[in-house]
Parts: sequence; structure tokens; C-alpha cells
Amino acid sequence: MVQLSILSGKMAGRQTRVRRFPFSIGRAADSDLPLDDDGVWERHLTLEFQPPDKIVMQTAAGALVTLNQAPTLEGTLRNGDLLTLGSVRLQFWLAPTRQRSLKLRESLVWTLLAVVTLTQLGLIYWLSR
Repeated sequence: MVQLSILSGKMAGRQTRVRRFPFSIGRAADSDLPLDDDGVWERHLTLEFQPPDKIVMQTAAGALVTLNQAPTLEGTLRNGDLLTLGSVRLQFWLAPTRQRSLKLRESLVWTLLAVVTLTQLGLIYWLSR
């Protein structure tokens, strides 16, 4: 999962998780990340996933985006990259993963080990008589 941190602009301090691709950023109300800041176009930028492991950004025709302070029309994003769209600065991050609880599986394994151990002790006692 991908996360965008908004560093400047009207929504500074907010973080957005990208859960599906393509992900659009712009002034339009139906954008996945709507930004109403100076210099942001209706459909300013789109993020797309290209298997097996690339996330590519593509700007709208004529829109200006800087990737790590270098003007670009498209590019592959890496963890920690800085994007500037008009007066907004975004930082691209891989979102932290959430681990599922393993309590049930762990308790089943410990129970099974206890049953096997008790069975072995019972067999040893039975054979030693």
C-alpha cells in the first residue's frame, strides 16, 4: 500500500492512503485526492501501478510537476520521493503494513505440543510397567 503525506498547502499534515490504481490527484471533485490549492489543475497527476513493482506518475498535458526538485512529465516513484504540484508538496511513502493477529494459530500450536508431550509421557509410563 502507498501513502501520500501532504507537506504544504491547505491540507498540510494530512496523509492519504492509495488503495487502488490508477489514483488521480487534482482540483476536480471526483479526484481520488482533491487539492484546491494555487497551481493545481483539474486532473494534474495520475499514479499507476505497473507490475511487478513500479508505481509510475504521469502528469496531465501542460501540467508541471517536480519530482525531487526536478521538473518532469512522468517518472517512477521511490520511497521518500518529494512531489510538487503547484503550491502543494507531497511525499510518497510505502505505508506501514498491518500484521494480522496470530493468537489463535499460536494457541493451537501450543495446545498440540502439550497433547503430543502428554501422549509421549503416557506411552513411556505404559511401556515401563
